[in-house]
Amino acid sequence: MTKVHEDRPVLPTQQDEVAAAGSEFLGGPMGRYARLGGHWLTPVRVVALVALGMFALGMVQKLPCYDWAWFRGAGSQYTHSCYSDIPHLFSVRGFADGLTPYFDRLPGDMEYLEYPVLTGLFMEVASWLTPGGGSIQHREQMYWMVNAGMLMACTAVIAVCVVRTHRRRPWDALLFALAPAFALTATINWDLLAIALTAAGMLMWSRGRTLLFGVFIGLATAAKLYPVLLLGVLFVLCWRAGKWRAFGSAVLGAAVSWLVVNLPVMIFAWDGWKKFYTFSQERPIDFGSVWLLISQRSGNPLEDANTYATGLTLLLCAGIGVLTLTAPRRPRFAQLAFLVVAAFILANKVYSPQYVLWLIPLAALARPRWRDFLIWQAGEVVYFFGIWLYLAYTTSGDKHQGLPAEGYQLAIAAHLLTTLYLCAVVVRDILLPERDVVRRDGSDDPSGGVLDGAEDVFVLSDAARAPQDAAPSAGQRVEWGTAARD
Repeated sequence: MTKVHEDRPVLPTQQDEVAAAGSEFLGGPMGRYARLGGHWLTPVRVVALVALGMFALGMVQKLPCYDWAWFRGAGSQYTHSCYSDIPHLFSVRGFADGLTPYFDRLPGDMEYLEYPVLTGLFMEVASWLTPGGGSIQHREQMYWMVNAGMLMACTAVIAVCVVRTHRRRPWDALLFALAPAFALTATINWDLLAIALTAAGMLMWSRGRTLLFGVFIGLATAAKLYPVLLLGVLFVLCWRAGKWRAFGSAVLGAAVSWLVVNLPVMIFAWDGWKKFYTFSQERPIDFGSVWLLISQRSGNPLEDANTYATGLTLLLCAGIGVLTLTAPRRPRFAQLAFLVVAAFILANKVYSPQYVLWLIPLAALARPRWRDFLIWQAGEVVYFFGIWLYLAYTTSGDKHQGLPAEGYQLAIAAHLLTTLYLCAVVVRDILLPERDVVRRDGSDDPSGGVLDGAEDVFVLSDAARAPQDAAPSAGQRVEWGTAARD
């Protein structure tokens, strides 16, 4: 499939009415021949600087906790909505005492660190860089600050990778950089490490480097479990396109890199290594999940939540697989990546506020439309404040300071419904590919690597048997600069 105007970047202000309206405070949409700050302010640099600026704003939002609220009981950090796992786990997971993750047994019920190996290494390196003098409060502050600096580096990596993944749509990465939920949740936990590795993997796939894609996905899976789902996405895409060699290369790279990181700990500290997996399996339903909402509303503790969550996840993934093999055009990699990670989140037993970070870069690539993105972000911001106010309510005793259970249930519903809304819009784009803004210039799959423009060899529906293409002909393609509105 030939593409038009390959050298010209798509300007969102000429395709997206929300982006155009938002640009007014900078002087309005860019013209066709406008230049952005000469040669220095390239899209990569602008997006990276904006992302780092939003990250810094998120750090400022945590100031009340940094100054005092982390250390004055649970209530204050919840009422100020500035909670972070990082300073607390410095002490309770043995880093303050110099214990080695996975090898040294922890005091209390947890026994071992409950994080995947690469995240544990990240936490340990941060503890090495944390100054040793002063009170434990000061050391916890410094540990959070060191981690924030390392996570800021991950933010820069994510921004650069998202910009470069869609060559002609670099400005779509501003959706990630300007996401309110990104700023609010970036320093709650260590998720940005896995997200940076996943973003690097998707960039490698978009450039046809299938082995390197696998290497990065294997490393990302060694930091967080969800990136392995992208291999399932590639399985059905490569099945439809007949690209089994590329899929095999990706799986090989992922398996080798995951084993390189995990095998030493598996051999020498098996009990510590398996803690993450047993903890994930055994933990009950928890905050933010649809199962907690059902449990609270029905009064049923849902003791079989593991079975329900696993069954729903498998059902949703099967549905995504069928969608992939029956859609009129092969879905884009980013679309399916977003859907499968969203399915995992929606069906999970727990939804921590920082899990939204997993989806933000994928959403920027899957559905780069500001209206839909901001609707989803509004629901996530409601949930962010809802969970902290609910925890404030549950820890305030007779004061009842915060949000009662009924209000928290509405916050969970806001998260669930807005995430489902964005999923529905992505599914609509797959079923009606002419509505997909990324494909309106004649592109097939800019982040698809070897799948971009490939012919189908296996489909399940008559609608998908028509030539690859239901793609518009060259004469029908929307020219660069033409407004494309829903």
